[in-house]
Amino acid sequence: MNDIARQSANDIDLLQDLVARARRAGADAADAVLFEGTSLSHARRLGKVEKLERSESQDLGLRVLVGKQQAIVSSSDRSPKMLSDLVERTLAMAHAVPEDPYCGLADPDEIAHEWPTLDMLDPAEPSAEELIERARACEEAAMAVPGITNSEGAEAGWGRSRIALVASNGFAGGYAGSHHAVSVAVIGGTGQQMERDYDFANAVYAADLRDPAAIGKSAGERTVKRLGAKKMPTCRCPVVFDPRVARGFLSHLLGAISGPSIARGTSFLKDKLGQRIFPAAITITEDPHRRRGHRSKPFDAEGLPNRRRALVDQGVLTTWLLDLRSARQLGLKSTGHAARGTASPPAPAATNIWIEPGAQTPAELMADIKSGFYVTELMGMGVNGITGDYSRGAAGFWIEAGALAFPVSEMTVAGNLNDMFARLVAANDLEFRVGADSPTLRIDDLTVAGA
Repeated sequence: MNDIARQSANDIDLLQDLVARARRAGADAADAVLFEGTSLSHARRLGKVEKLERSESQDLGLRVLVGKQQAIVSSSDRSPKMLSDLVERTLAMAHAVPEDPYCGLADPDEIAHEWPTLDMLDPAEPSAEELIERARACEEAAMAVPGITNSEGAEAGWGRSRIALVASNGFAGGYAGSHHAVSVAVIGGTGQQMERDYDFANAVYAADLRDPAAIGKSAGERTVKRLGAKKMPTCRCPVVFDPRVARGFLSHLLGAISGPSIARGTSFLKDKLGQRIFPAAITITEDPHRRRGHRSKPFDAEGLPNRRRALVDQGVLTTWLLDLRSARQLGLKSTGHAARGTASPPAPAATNIWIEPGAQTPAELMADIKSGFYVTELMGMGVNGITGDYSRGAAGFWIEAGALAFPVSEMTVAGNLNDMFARLVAANDLEFRVGADSPTLRIDDLTVAGA
């Protein structure tokens, strides 16, 4: 047994003992979750070290249920006395809170009993010198791009975490993961003619991380291309969203199909289950079992099985995102989407999700646009989850005769997500970068406000 497997077994033993204590003390049901993490990070700016930190954290949370009363308490202290106090405090709180008719653990026949190995843990821990070199190479490559005049800094980081869950319904499981990251942001131009941009990369394994120098060069080139930005007149035109901002539409979709929003009736998609909300060419896939995926996990936070599925299949919305509580509110079954921390109850959340690529290249997607807007940056939070109204600050490039012509800034893109979803077209340039990913997207006839 290797060190990670041995630690995971110890985690399970600790949580099983804690749950057993809670049951002996009077809880009708209980579960306990443990998170343990180690991270190393380095930041530099203009060649000077700004940060070199290593941190280690551990936290566990106990949830007890007495009838339909529920309480959760967390602690970073694992001493026997503290664990006894934790059980006592959690039970006292459970007796004092109002009843929640929808709370409760999964039935024993619902829990996962086996799950896949997802290759989520890089066994090698990078040295501080390796992170320093990644950040140095990244920033120096960015600063070497002609026109770059300043740096906001480069960072390189690594993290490893372990998660374990035990419940009185018989579930016991855990898993571990790792994360490598490199990023840089730089400034181009001088005086009133300055622009900023960035680039980054994430990977589960160091071997899969993009070359830091390539990341820096990309950040510098992105920044220089934005110099001399104009403000265009207000109009209605096709808008093309760069993959870096296009994935934001996934966040809007996930918020709108989250079980609690549906149960409260506070979603612009509340009546759309089973209906076509995107064109037939659009499929949106979620896969919690993607090997080396940024958000992969073998089971959900309530010990239920999870699986790959099309949240949107050929334009049709197929499911809500449900944990046990929201499923009970809606008279449905959990979809295995529960996520949680140590101090809060489970709530629905998606794992690895992406918009499937289309057939056209980005250039082909734009080829027939006589005048339009290619968006590379979105600002503000102007999205109404109840109505679907959408209005966000934007910057990028103006499209003329099917090609990028010149940079633009201080613009606003506005519409309604119901209409925007229905007109969405995807290019073929999907890359898996952050766990919620999209190819280039085009939406025609949006309001673009400027001068």
